[in-house]
Amino acid sequence: MNKTLKMFLNLTIVGALSGVILAYVYSFANPLILANKEKELKEAIFIVLPEARDYKVLEKTVDKEKLVVYKGIGADGEPVGLAFEANGGGFQGNISIMVGLSLDYLRLKGIKILEQVETPGLGNRIGEPDFENQFKGVEITPKVEYIKNRKPEKPNQIQSITGATISSDAVVKNINNAIRKVLKAFPREEVMKAGAGAAEKEDEKGATPAPAVVK
Repeated sequence: MNKTLKMFLNLTIVGALSGVILAYVYSFANPLILANKEKELKEAIFIVLPEARDYKVLEKTVDKEKLVVYKGIGADGEPVGLAFEANGGGFQGNISIMVGLSLDYLRLKGIKILEQVETPGLGNRIGEPDFENQFKGVEITPKVEYIKNRKPEKPNQIQSITGATISSDAVVKNINNAIRKVLKAFPREEVMKAGAGAAEKEDEKGATPAPAVVK
């Protein structure tokens, strides 16, 4: 057996073994990763809707896109607002945001960055409380805006992160795009009626409430 063939066989065997090992590790790791993401998502709902003690899942399919919102339910059983994800590209990759919207559909109640891979020390600061907290109470009409190097001057504005305008802009764009879709697909009157008086609780195993399909 010549050296070239021997080297080829060795590389083939090592590659095959590596693939088997990676597949084995993935089979165990992936469920844990998904469970952790689900846990973070649930926690984020209560962060952006701080008055909520429970939530109801509402779903719709619009133009083949599945839209999901979480109707927050307060301690008295009454709705307190809507939460939903806003996803879109950033400077380095996808930015996923949980957004809280007031019950009157006029202002944000808060945001929480769920996922981002922006530049360390610059764009990744979108996940810091100082940036996220700016969105509390911000009006969504005509749309959320950002301004640079000065404090917000209007009720629909936030201040971008110095040196990370692209990441700040991406967050704002993702939020505005998600708001536009949610307001169109889930009119306030419709959401208020959905599951009225039937706030669903998680069972003892922590199962997510069954989604209500709003047509």
